[in-house]
Amino acid sequence: METMKRTKVVDAFDASLYGTRINVKGWVRTRRGNKHINFIALNDGSTIKNIQVVVDLSKFTEAEMKPITTGACISVIGTLVESQGKGQQAEIQAESIELYGGADPDVYPLQKKGHTLEFLREIAHLRPRTNTFGAVFRIRHHLAYAIHKYFNDRGFFYLNTPLITASDCEGAGAMFQVTTLDLNNVPRTDDGAVDYSADFFGKPTSLTVSGQLEGELGAMSLGAIYTFGPTFRAENSNTPRHLAEFWMVEPEVAFNEIEENMDLAEDFLKYLIRYALDHCQDDLEFLSQMYDSELIERLKFVVENDFVRLPYTEGVKILEESGHKFEYPVYWGADLQSEHERFLVEEHFKKPVILTDYPKEIKAFYMKLNDDGKTVRAMDVLFPRIGEIIGGSQREESYEKLLSRIEELHIPMKDMWWYLDTRRFGTAPHSGFGLGFERLVLFVTGMTNIRDVIPFPRTPKNAEF
Repeated sequence: METMKRTKVVDAFDASLYGTRINVKGWVRTRRGNKHINFIALNDGSTIKNIQVVVDLSKFTEAEMKPITTGACISVIGTLVESQGKGQQAEIQAESIELYGGADPDVYPLQKKGHTLEFLREIAHLRPRTNTFGAVFRIRHHLAYAIHKYFNDRGFFYLNTPLITASDCEGAGAMFQVTTLDLNNVPRTDDGAVDYSADFFGKPTSLTVSGQLEGELGAMSLGAIYTFGPTFRAENSNTPRHLAEFWMVEPEVAFNEIEENMDLAEDFLKYLIRYALDHCQDDLEFLSQMYDSELIERLKFVVENDFVRLPYTEGVKILEESGHKFEYPVYWGADLQSEHERFLVEEHFKKPVILTDYPKEIKAFYMKLNDDGKTVRAMDVLFPRIGEIIGGSQREESYEKLLSRIEELHIPMKDMWWYLDTRRFGTAPHSGFGLGFERLVLFVTGMTNIRDVIPFPRTPKNAEF
């Protein structure tokens, strides 16, 4: 077969190329036809659209055509023409076809029939070849790019925070331990405790649950930073909203107080969703047709509405007086559940909501105490269908107040000295938030299970691929 520069399928729909010979390469989605002519739907992952390859069987032997089945990988050279048939705008009249790799139809699992999302999770190594997951992962890429673009264009610096850490940012204790000790022969001290001096780092270490604390150090020197990387939570949670390994975006800004933090969160989310609407139209339309007819409307709803800003105390009052029967009880001091958050967004306000000023008991130690002594300057952004999509706060900049909160919660001081130093040497007001990237992708794609928006989900008892 002659060598030609490859044209990606996404570029083959360019009308200026009609009438020229091109070379496309990809995987066969379907092959159909009669004894004179065959139609091959070819896709290379660059777009949701397949390119149709028209094969005049008088020009090819049966031996050449037999292995071209669903899943096979081929290279096609032919003339690109405007399609005469319905359903596609362009097609290639094949001159030559080279088989790169066959896919035995008796064992290749992605045949031309509907597959459940549950089944596709079992073959996560192959599911990106389906239309659904091609669309989801292209959208995921565009959103990741938009995050970097948003912050770069606004003067933020990308800070890489450690994945291995000796501190527990959230104080929740659900951390994966990192060790090189022989678990079949763990060294012990005289009193029977694990002897971590023999471990790689010489002390207990874990995978990070958040880059926030280190991010604060960056903000207190570079002014405005963001982190974007994997985080790990060892919670034994099997809900459609939780993963053990997920990606987190965490901006941290010196001199921002809670109002500016809310402004940033709202502007950031609207930018990302607008970016997806502008750059992922074909994929969004496909997901809307297949899974969620209201998807594009819901994305526009977020972009076009001002977010309601509501103190927690008022939110609880609205829920208590709603007359709605909730599965989980509502009272002042309760950590609101997804059903409560969604009621406020979907039923009551019919707008995204930023809930503020939570009771200090249900929030992390680093949040700035309000003058009432009971609530902190926390903020959660609540979205339709998702509930909480962003959690953040103004951080406590007072050394004395932060120290007393650390002591109150019995957080080991030996792990926190470096964090407290930012309050001892040139402290300043500062704020930030965390956006769970997969929850954003879940919202933008309309998928209903978080396992379907990350290529290889890590959940309890599941570390396949």
